[in-house]
Amino acid sequence: MVKLRNYQEEISSKAVEILKAYGLVYLAMECRTGKTITALSVARKYGAKSVLVISKIKALPSIKADYEALRPSFSLDVINYESASKAKGTYDLVLLDEAHTLGAFPKPSKRTQVLKELCAGLPIIFMSGTPTPESYSQLYHQFFVSPFSPFREYANFYKWAKRYVAVRQRIINGYTVNDYSDANKYAIDSVTKHLFLSYTQEEAGFSTNIVENILEVRMKASTKNLFDELRRNKVADHPALPMPLLADTPAKMLLKLHQISSGTIVCGEDHIVLDRSKAEFIKTRFRGQKIAVFYIYKAEEALLKHCFPNWTESPEDFQASTDKVFISQVRRAREGVRLDTADALIFLNLEYSYLSYEQGKNRLVSKERKEPANVYFLCSDFGVEKEILNAVHGKKDFTLSYYYKHNHTNGCKIQNKAVFNPYNELKHNNPYNYTPNAK
Repeated sequence: MVKLRNYQEEISSKAVEILKAYGLVYLAMECRTGKTITALSVARKYGAKSVLVISKIKALPSIKADYEALRPSFSLDVINYESASKAKGTYDLVLLDEAHTLGAFPKPSKRTQVLKELCAGLPIIFMSGTPTPESYSQLYHQFFVSPFSPFREYANFYKWAKRYVAVRQRIINGYTVNDYSDANKYAIDSVTKHLFLSYTQEEAGFSTNIVENILEVRMKASTKNLFDELRRNKVADHPALPMPLLADTPAKMLLKLHQISSGTIVCGEDHIVLDRSKAEFIKTRFRGQKIAVFYIYKAEEALLKHCFPNWTESPEDFQASTDKVFISQVRRAREGVRLDTADALIFLNLEYSYLSYEQGKNRLVSKERKEPANVYFLCSDFGVEKEILNAVHGKKDFTLSYYYKHNHTNGCKIQNKAVFNPYNELKHNNPYNYTPNAK
């Protein structure tokens, strides 16, 4: 039987008291500090007989391993969010891992509605290292799934927003829409703070420092020419394309410029590799090192797998190997995956998503790792990646506020740091961004 660390025992005991008093508790523990095994310990001390854990699919093996190591007396079902409706057992406690995935607003996501029915009448342990990665408005629908929500007097998000959000208006593609992201952190804290237990890597005694490195890659002249021509004329051609590219809306423009920046493009139904420069750079620059690589688009996946025949998508295989290259779409592996045996983690491309940035780079961190965790962001010599990196850096305070020991941050002003506007006509049109309104 595994022995919990002192802080995990202390947090689990406090969590049981909160759970019994309020019907829910939120473990806001930084990545790699052991949220899952702490939550399982809460369930054991709470006296649960049958527990359901809902998480991301790649995290399920790790959760089962923690359960087997802890060997509690309760029975356990583990299921991913996409299959939550298939959970048919009778439970007396639910654990929602990576609970921030329920935070879409102003309308609840389909998974949120499914979980509200599934969790009816049940106490819930919420878990996330990033409870509100983009906006404090993301808390409403997380708690919405619980019958004991501190916001249960508000039947829907819109009624809640009248109390807690400074609603603004934006012009998107010529239409005026309401922006509900400017939530009042202090008003929200006044009714939720007692439900949160936070813990940082520093408090846990982690000695690993994440070292971020930005590496510029010189791409082919033809790739730069395509980028410039498309941005200038909204239409462009290339010898490798079956037809000219058309970017007649700001959303299409930004999506295509983002793809071209790393040397790939979607043209019609084809996923085309235009430029292998970034993959070849990785092969040369990190030769002899054990590496993990994150990508975004399908053509990038094909490019990497061609360059690295010894690839694996299994974090377990990678951890145990000495000669494998871990390759994964960043959203599939940014949560619940451990890659701390890697010498380096490389972002082939960057999402305009604080969640992918923050959770992704923490895959290298663990209590056992003592050497610095080197994370590399590859930026083309002409593209949009550096602007994206600047944007995600600006969103840190939405997460860090849960770990501050003193209230010295103004939650209503923070998001002004996160404006990403490389070209004026593209403002507020980012099709690959994880936005609060994403369904």
